Amino acid sequence: MSDARKIGVLVFPGACLLDLAGPLEVFAEANQRGRQYEVQTLSVSGEDVTASMGLRIPVDASAFEAGHFDMVLVAGGEIFPASPVTAPLVEAARHLSARTHRLASICTGAFVLGAAGLLNSHTATTHPDHAAELATRHPTVMVRTDSSYVKSGTVYSSGCFTAAIDLALALFAEEHGTTEAREVARSLIVFQQRRTHRAPHSELLTGIVPRNNALRELLQHINEDPVGPHTLADLAAYAHMSPRQLSRLFRAELNTTPQKYVESTRFAVAKALIESGHSVAFASANAGFGTPEALRRSFVTHTGFSPSEYLRQQRPPHRSGRTSLG
Repeated sequence: MSDARKIGVLVFPGACLLDLAGPLEVFAEANQRGRQYEVQTLSVSGEDVTASMGLRIPVDASAFEAGHFDMVLVAGGEIFPASPVTAPLVEAARHLSARTHRLASICTGAFVLGAAGLLNSHTATTHPDHAAELATRHPTVMVRTDSSYVKSGTVYSSGCFTAAIDLALALFAEEHGTTEAREVARSLIVFQQRRTHRAPHSELLTGIVPRNNALRELLQHINEDPVGPHTLADLAAYAHMSPRQLSRLFRAELNTTPQKYVESTRFAVAKALIESGHSVAFASANAGFGTPEALRRSFVTHTGFSPSEYLRQQRPPHRSGRTSLG
């Protein structure tokens, strides 16, 4: 694979195998579709390491002996931030950062980049449970928790497992376009429901991945927090555009309006909650609808049924062992 895009993956004892499996499956699926990605696992010493759940992770080379990469992913693991990042691992991250076009941390891998000074003056994210600690340890880093992944220059970071898949799809989309990234996502059948009040599907799966970066970030903002205030003025301010500019962009790229997109996102969240057994009142509150009645109207608009009627339509008919004569 002489023309392959090279991916380096920095691992260490206690790395989380699950955090790596998701994003690497994205590139494995891309290879099945004719792309060429070559993955090389790296450790400080070049020796195999044991993952957090006890399995051995085979290592191809020492980080200090590897060549150049198109992208380097730094694994996460519960070992950080529970313990300090070791000096050799810090030096390995710095060494690799000078030998890659794009550097990305997965979950608590952000603590490795932070300890190496590679997040200084950057915006970054990590597992939501550890975001405050990352901000405390590295005060020059602007830590966000409202996005599944963050791009800051050539440095990327993601939250946990499903967010790392989002990141991998975004990295792939930068090289091969969002249309092909959507196909990879569909092939993986990626389903993401990160918290009950968040949109249940990645934008890549719904087929809505705009070319405009500001609009793409805005959609992610809406999907991550559908409960938030999302008036046209609020959305325009977030995207640093005028309301008129934003409306034109939505129409050109998505063939809809900002208000309709917000309503559709909220409906998707509410529908998933109701299908999971939550009440209309709970779903309306956690999806951003002001009242249960507003959610009921949205259900009728989208499905033709009220929530209770919709659920009845979804249930298979009950079959007893008796034949009814009445």
